[in-house]
Amino acid sequence: MLKKAAALLLVCASMVAWVGCGTTTNKFLYAAIPASNEIVIFREDPNSGALTQLVGSPITAGQAVQSLVLHPTKKFLYAANSGATPTGTVSQFDIASSGALTEQTPRYNVGTAPTLLAIDPSGSYLYVGNSGSFDISVLSIDSSSGNLTPIPQSGGGATAPIGMSPLNMQLSPSGNTLFVTGQAVVGQGTIEAFPVSNGILGTPVVSATGNTPYGLAIDSSGTHLYTGNKIDNSVSAFTINSDNSLTLISTTGETFTGPVALFIDKSGKYLYVANSQSSGNLAAFSIGSDGDLTLLANSPFATGSQPNFITGDSAGKYLFVGNQSTPVVQSFSLDDSTGTLTSVSSYSVPGTPTSIVITP
Repeated sequence: MLKKAAALLLVCASMVAWVGCGTTTNKFLYAAIPASNEIVIFREDPNSGALTQLVGSPITAGQAVQSLVLHPTKKFLYAANSGATPTGTVSQFDIASSGALTEQTPRYNVGTAPTLLAIDPSGSYLYVGNSGSFDISVLSIDSSSGNLTPIPQSGGGATAPIGMSPLNMQLSPSGNTLFVTGQAVVGQGTIEAFPVSNGILGTPVVSATGNTPYGLAIDSSGTHLYTGNKIDNSVSAFTINSDNSLTLISTTGETFTGPVALFIDKSGKYLYVANSQSSGNLAAFSIGSDGDLTLLANSPFATGSQPNFITGDSAGKYLFVGNQSTPVVQSFSLDDSTGTLTSVSSYSVPGTPTSIVITP
C-alpha cells in the first residue's frame, strides 16, 4: 500500500558528518517548491548552519505543493497541494532517519487550493487553510501510522467556512485557539480567532488589523500576536485576551516595503520581518515585556530578492529565509544576545520556496 515518492539511497561512505551508519546528529530542512511540484531536502549542520542537499533531492510531490508541517514526533511530514483538482489534497510522508521521505497513498482530499497547514501541540489534529473555498479542513492524526481522517465540523459540514481567503494561520501554544488572518473587508485586514475542541472549530472572535495581513506570529507564552500588513507596510502588535479578543498595543510603520512573513526567535526577544518588495531585507525588532516593538539599531539585514518565508532551527542558533526572485534558501546565524543576523550562505532551489520546516 505504500507508494514511494522517492527513495533517497544514501550509504555511510557518501555521507558527510555521519557519526556512524544509521545515526547522525544532523538536522534536515524541507522546502516546498510549488512551481516544480517538488520538495527539496537539505541536511543542516547544527554546528555551522550550512546546508547540503541530499542525494536524490528534490523529490516529486503533489501539484503546486504549497505548505509543509512536521508532526511533533518528527516521524511524519504533511504537504498541502494547492494545485490538485478537482479538490485540493494533503500528502503524508514518512521521514526516515536519513532524512528521506516516503509518501503514503492515497492523498487526502480537502478544500479548494489548500495553502496553509498547522498541527496542534499534541499532534492529534491537522488544520488545512483552503484559500480557494474560503474554509478550513480538519483531519485527525493516527499517532502510530500518521494516517489522516476528516473531522466533520459544526452542522455536519466537511469544512468550517471562514468567509474569506486565509492568508496565514497559526494555533495558540495551548492548541485551543486557531488564529486565521485574511481580508474580509476592503482596505482592512481581519483576524479570526476560532476556539477549537477535539478538532471542531467554534464561533470566531473577530478583530481588525492592517491591510493584507500575510505575516502572523504568536509568542511562546500565547499572550501576544503580531501581523505583518503588506499593503500598509506596517507591523501590528496585539495582546491576546482570555476570551480570544485582541487589544491593539501598537502599529509600527516600516520604512521598508511589503512585510509578508514574521518570525519570533526561540529566546522570544526578537521579531524578524521579511520585506518582500523593493527592500529585500529582514527588519529586526526587540520585543518588550508589554509586547511592544523597537527596531534594532543594526537592522535591517540584507537578503536575496523578495524574501517571503522565515523559520529557525530548534536550537535557536540559525534562521532560514526563502527568497522568490532568484530562488534560494538562505542561512543566517543568530546572536540571541543582540539579535544580529550573519549570513552563512545561500542555496539554490528549483523555484520559489513557499514553506520551510526543519527537524529538531
